[in-house]
Amino acid sequence: MSPRRLIVPAALVAASALALAGCASAEASGSEDGRIAVVASTNVYGQLVEEIGADRVAVTSIVAAGSQDPHSFEPSARDQLSVSRADLIVENGGGYDSFVDALIDATGTAAHVITAVEFSHDWPENDGHAEEEAGAEGDHADEEHDHDHADHGHVEGFNEHVWYDPHTIVHVAEAIAEELSELSPDDAATFDANLETFAAGIEDLEASLGEIDAAHGGEEIFVTEPVPLYLTGAAGLLNVAPEAFTEAVEEGQDVAPATLLDALDLVSAGTVRAVIANAQTGGAETTAIIDEAESREIPVVEFTETLPDGQTYLSWMQSNIEALGKALAE
Repeated sequence: MSPRRLIVPAALVAASALALAGCASAEASGSEDGRIAVVASTNVYGQLVEEIGADRVAVTSIVAAGSQDPHSFEPSARDQLSVSRADLIVENGGGYDSFVDALIDATGTAAHVITAVEFSHDWPENDGHAEEEAGAEGDHADEEHDHDHADHGHVEGFNEHVWYDPHTIVHVAEAIAEELSELSPDDAATFDANLETFAAGIEDLEASLGEIDAAHGGEEIFVTEPVPLYLTGAAGLLNVAPEAFTEAVEEGQDVAPATLLDALDLVSAGTVRAVIANAQTGGAETTAIIDEAESREIPVVEFTETLPDGQTYLSWMQSNIEALGKALAE
């Protein structure tokens, strides 16, 4: 597991377990007003649930502010209480939000769990997505219910930031609609209609990415860490950042001096069209890359890991795509 991926401190679990004992019972689940209680690891997934569930869901997003770095987030006893009372839990998985698995284990909740990485074509196990494509949707919910937390650690070589892949996210939305329909069958038609609208928005995003690919496919960019690589890959762009650089930044480690020198040489060579950085994390090496880019008038685009205030998933991704297209056109 990456050093920046936090497991809930044992002291927190121990201190709060007694206070929260019994909260995971079926009687304690659900919201006070009768809506479906959903806990999401970040507000990205929380907003997806709101898009599909509308006023039939009460969503708690554990990481909900741009000032919170999901890599170093420490959940509270209140977060554990929310998990214990949830009807449905939506997490990213792949080691990104391990704190959710720790909270699930601590509470013993019986809530169904949707794990987004399982819908990615790149996920090594790929159980959920493979079944969906095979038409085995009836078995999918049962496997989510039998969620195996032990298998959800960081996977070497896998980019866990799958919310930047619209193709993956539309399948996550389908799973959300399916689970909500099981929890509230009378509202299934509403959930399906909302899913259809959301899927149309995803098609618009993919069309915008296709336009960038048509205009700039094959052009070089420098991505300081792998957060947006699914999005830039779908736009046909070539990330030339050294793997050793991005891995070190992602894991919160120092970049080797020789690697940093190679990275700076790439930016200064004149072929990189844009530098893309993570607005919520970084360090001296990332700053050095940004400074080098700005000194050579290379556009710098900053992406975030959580949903900015006032945005929906669709509007956020469209803004990211537009910012990318604008930078490449400069």
